[in-house]
Amino acid sequence: MTAPLFMKHDFASSNRQRGVALITALLVVALATAAAVAMATRLNVDMRRTGNLLNGEQAYAYALAAESWAYVILRRDQEDSEYDSLGENWASALPPIAVEGGFVNGRIEDLQGRFNVNNLIVDGGDPAEPEAAVDDEQLAYFKRLLDVLDLEPALAPALLDWIDADINATFPDGAEDEAYLLAEPPYRTANGPMVNISELRMVQGFTPEVIAVLEPHVTALPEETTININTASAAVLRALHKELDDSGVEQLISDRGDDGFAELDTFLEHNALAGLDIEIDVDISSDWFNVLTATSVGRGKAQLESLLWRGDGSPRIISRVRSRRRL
Repeated sequence: MTAPLFMKHDFASSNRQRGVALITALLVVALATAAAVAMATRLNVDMRRTGNLLNGEQAYAYALAAESWAYVILRRDQEDSEYDSLGENWASALPPIAVEGGFVNGRIEDLQGRFNVNNLIVDGGDPAEPEAAVDDEQLAYFKRLLDVLDLEPALAPALLDWIDADINATFPDGAEDEAYLLAEPPYRTANGPMVNISELRMVQGFTPEVIAVLEPHVTALPEETTININTASAAVLRALHKELDDSGVEQLISDRGDDGFAELDTFLEHNALAGLDIEIDVDISSDWFNVLTATSVGRGKAQLESLLWRGDGSPRIISRVRSRRRL
């Protein structure tokens, strides 16, 4: 016996409704699951981001602590020693020290073991008397340093024009605004002392390859400085006089040793310098140092370079920047 037509119709309609309800339920469950996964993922990302921020702040705090270590070391050295050499405590790198969640290390560089490029200009320069503003002895030294490092002598007038106060290009290899305004993007010369030696990359001719060779031997300090012959590199010593050869520099470094020369006259009267007149000022002590610190806590990292001055017996941090230099 067959079922009436209306009964078949009701049965099919009921099945379709149950199917739609099932699909709707599955869609709701899928949407809820997706939303839950998205919320959990976002929560996990936020937690990791917060953790990274906290680790970064903790790493920065440790870097400042390492900077304070350098401050104490240099202050004690100034109290206990009348000269600075590579054999003193400050010249030894701080080995990686374990801290909660990471490590801390650092080292100190004597910036007066390098040539201060701002010495090229006397008292910041005078645009009314550009020639009088140039320190000829310092300029001659810098040209010798370039020669020792096998770099082009044309770099000297370009650097000179960058830091002098006038707008007249030095003939034949100088560069003032007219050269830099053609760059992309255009910019102008500083016409003043360098604040940081990294400015070299802005100067005409100072390519990354040139800077890689020159930068370990030069610095940019806010006052005229002498070269510390106890911490100077072989290239910096070699440039002190055009007649000072490699064998003479080797003798100076050998006799200097890690302990350095305790008296400046001992250096000036050395056999390697016999008959040679050193035209720029040199010394056996330093006031300017670069403190490099590197810390790591979890995923957080911090690297700082701090310029420290201790000229008046009370060391102070002059500037502090983030760094990418490896220790």
